[in-house]
Amino acid sequence: MGKSNESQAKAGGSTLRRKKRSNMSLIMHRLAKNKVAMVSLGVLILLILVSIAAPLIAPYDPYAIDLSAMKQGPSKAHIFGTDSMGRDIFSRILYGGRYSLALGFIGSIFTAFIGTVFGTIIGYIGGRVDNVCMRICDVWQAIPGQLLAIVISVALGSGFFNTILAMSIGGIPMSIRSTRAMCLKEREMEYLESAVSYNCSKAKIMFKHMLPNIISPTIVGTTMSVGGTIMGAAGLSFIGLGIQAPTPEWGAMLSDARNMALLYPYMMIFPGLMIAITVLAINLFGDGLRDAMDPKLKN
Repeated sequence: MGKSNESQAKAGGSTLRRKKRSNMSLIMHRLAKNKVAMVSLGVLILLILVSIAAPLIAPYDPYAIDLSAMKQGPSKAHIFGTDSMGRDIFSRILYGGRYSLALGFIGSIFTAFIGTVFGTIIGYIGGRVDNVCMRICDVWQAIPGQLLAIVISVALGSGFFNTILAMSIGGIPMSIRSTRAMCLKEREMEYLESAVSYNCSKAKIMFKHMLPNIISPTIVGTTMSVGGTIMGAAGLSFIGLGIQAPTPEWGAMLSDARNMALLYPYMMIFPGLMIAITVLAINLFGDGLRDAMDPKLKN
């Protein structure tokens, strides 16, 4: 009798794994049919690869100052021109992709991780814990996100990791709320009642049974938030609170060139264009991923 129950459990587990694989293949098939999303993904992958390979591609040292080549427009020697210190803008943009993309991805993943963990716990436990945590989130969200990022940047100072914290903390309550809402819906499902009847621990119910069923919207939301995080980090750098010069981050490059925008517009055009292309590619891919994971939303 015990062996038959064990074999049935194994068969059920293998069926669940096959179903997950088939769902993943179906999502990938839908995504592959979306040409806009696939082109956007290709652009995004190209930007990441180029940023990683910046030491091999960049023709100049991004920190090297050349006073004899200051404020030169685009030419054969410097295809994007040079800045006020004679540094090659193309090389700085290649290296700057490392900082801007890392800020966007790490900041969004950090926000999603904290929000998903706490949102799952709050949504499953409910009751007084839910009420107290939601009121804290209400107060938290009453502070505008960009203002909170500025306050944190002023308190912690500039720098890569401080900028990540500044950009991430403001988005945590919204991530908690969205995860909690999905958990409240999942909490009434029969499979959770079955897990409770088998004396599964609360941690196992939350993170092994409930979380896999709400992870798809979380992935989509995280993908869509990367572009906003990149723009927010660039905004902080632009006003002098994020990553600072001479670090070749795209927002810092815009800040460095803002006083010369009328005389030397190319200094702002190229880093600004890279931010626009990156954010557009991420948002278009996020739209395609959302449609692939839940085609009903497209209608």
